[in-house]
Amino acid sequence: MLLPPSSNADYRGSPVAAGFLVLASVLTVIPGLIHYGLPDGGAGVIAHIDLSSRAETIIALFAWYGAIQIPFGLLGLIIAVRYRTLVPLMLLMMLLMQGLSAWSAWFGKGSGTGHHPPEHFASLAFLVIGLVFFGLSLRLRGPAPGSPAPDR
Repeated sequence: MLLPPSSNADYRGSPVAAGFLVLASVLTVIPGLIHYGLPDGGAGVIAHIDLSSRAETIIALFAWYGAIQIPFGLLGLIIAVRYRTLVPLMLLMMLLMQGLSAWSAWFGKGSGTGHHPPEHFASLAFLVIGLVFFGLSLRLRGPAPGSPAPDR
């Protein structure tokens, strides 16, 4: 089988964190579709990047990033809906992805131009909000249904 049995019954974190993962996953797939599907990948029409030089390379990089975002976002959706025990791990991976992206955009390799498209701001917002939901995903709600009572 492609998908093993659901692990949702064993998830002890906040259900709100799983809901946030659904939203974050959808908001990962949508830009992925834009980057992969638009003729310029959104580089010109959304990010307002000057495409007068090296347009083919820039557009190819946007398409490549979109090709990564789409399956990553779909994996997040699958985890949020069917394998909730992995919600904390997936949120951590999304925090890592957005954190690295924000670092590069604001302080690293991509910061030299001073130009910041919408995704740069979204990455910062995700870091703050994502940390809250990551914490909620780790907060235990009591024993999983059907598990033995703890020894006292």
